[in-house]
Amino acid sequence: MGIDVKKLDRHGRIVIPKEWRERHGDEVIVLVFDDRVEILPRKGNIMKFADSIEVEELKEWEEMREDLYEVR
Repeated sequence: MGIDVKKLDRHGRIVIPKEWRERHGDEVIVLVFDDRVEILPRKGNIMKFADSIEVEELKEWEEMREDLYEVR
C-alpha cells in the first residue's frame, strides 16, 4: 500500500493508477464522508444472477443479498 498526493483537475477529477485499475477493474464505489472520500473496487453485479436460483421467501433473498454485498 502506498500513499500518493494527487491534484484534482479543474473538473474535480483524479486519475486512478493503472496498476490498481488492472487489478480491481474499472468500476468503483465512491463513499463520501464529512472529512474524506474513499474509493473501493466494485466486486461485481449480483443482478446477473437474478432468476438463477429459487428462494422460498423474500427474507431469504434479503439475507443472501446482504451476504453478497458484505464489505470486507
